[in-house]
Amino acid sequence: MKLFVTALLLWCSLNFALAEHLDLTQLLRHVQKTQGVEGKINKDREAKFLADKDKQTELLSSVQAEFEQQNVVLKKIKTEVADNETELAELEAILKQDTGDLGQLFSVVRQVAGDLKVNLDNSLISAQFPQRSQVLDQIAKTKALPTIDQIETLWITLQQEMTESGKIVHFQTEVLNVAGQPESSKVIRIGNFNALSKGNYLSYLPETGKLVTLTRQPEAEYQDMALDMAAATEGILDVGIDPTRGVILSLLIQTPDVEERIKQGGVVGYIILFMGVIGLVFAIYKLFLLERVGKKMHAQLEQKASSDNPLGRVMLAATESGERQSDNLELLLDEAITREVPALETGLSMIKLLAAVAPLLGLLGTVTGMIATFQAISLFGTGDPKLMANGISQALVTTMLGLCIAIPLLFLHSILASRSRMLIQILDEQSAGLLSRYLEK
Repeated sequence: MKLFVTALLLWCSLNFALAEHLDLTQLLRHVQKTQGVEGKINKDREAKFLADKDKQTELLSSVQAEFEQQNVVLKKIKTEVADNETELAELEAILKQDTGDLGQLFSVVRQVAGDLKVNLDNSLISAQFPQRSQVLDQIAKTKALPTIDQIETLWITLQQEMTESGKIVHFQTEVLNVAGQPESSKVIRIGNFNALSKGNYLSYLPETGKLVTLTRQPEAEYQDMALDMAAATEGILDVGIDPTRGVILSLLIQTPDVEERIKQGGVVGYIILFMGVIGLVFAIYKLFLLERVGKKMHAQLEQKASSDNPLGRVMLAATESGERQSDNLELLLDEAITREVPALETGLSMIKLLAAVAPLLGLLGTVTGMIATFQAISLFGTGDPKLMANGISQALVTTMLGLCIAIPLLFLHSILASRSRMLIQILDEQSAGLLSRYLEK
């Protein structure tokens, strides 16, 4: 009806617009004709709406019937699920009763498989037999009962690990060199302890399953043993092994050598070494001079007076003066000896000074190292000890270097002082003898 009214108003507006050209009779006829057409259209539209309404009602009835049918099926499924759960619980109880101690056995199997997998992942033997722990991983992680084949695999793998750990085996595999490049090499595996290749000791990386050459090798003695091991075909040989299965060799890489120790001492360490080298060189040179002078003085006892040694010069000072008065002769001899003593004692005070200064410089390095350590603690805390390692290393290394320099310098100073005193004593003895001989004459 609303559409009809709207259409009527529209047509009326059109008719009013044409009223100037049509007369009232024509307008009435036009309205009557239009009214009949619009009425027919509206009737057809109402009939279509009523038909659609009946169709929607039938569709709703069909859906409601299907919904009721699905509810019946759902109730049936719920009943079946409840029955299945009850039956499953009964079967699980029966299975648990039937398995009995087998359940504990299977738990032990899973635990052993997990522990063995960890050992195999870190075992040196896995470099020769890779991917042998995959089955063990399946046994350890699965919730199902292990099969007979899996249990036999566990047994065989465990037996293989025990057997191979007592063998010395040669095999070909890829080895990562120091630069990290893979190379095909012949490897000698000594049980589960060491792996050797081309005279070098190898380390096993569990993350990659590869063997890698150690960046720092043991002493030359052990490397020679490794070369002899690679060249030998039979017999009993000496070879160095790591009973900790790689722990000692891994620590060897982290252990600094002499050069790295010196670098840890910093500037103070280099100063101590420089002073030590100077002191040691001068002390050795002085010892050489005193030994040469001592030999000439001992030879002078049986020869004529010579000016190439202190004793000869003292004797020449007495004989060439022509003095016969004992007091004057004694003064001449004392003067000659006094001229020779400084040459014999030259440098001893410097060696003693260096021996005293070296520990003090070591103490200075210790103080500076501890200051650096406390600064690291104040900035980063004590969570990471590596941040404090540099300062602690400097504190300890400088003290060690100072003591290593002071101790030999003290020994050398004592030897040189004793040697010079002995030579001076020879001069005193020989001058006293010379004076007594002149008095006798």
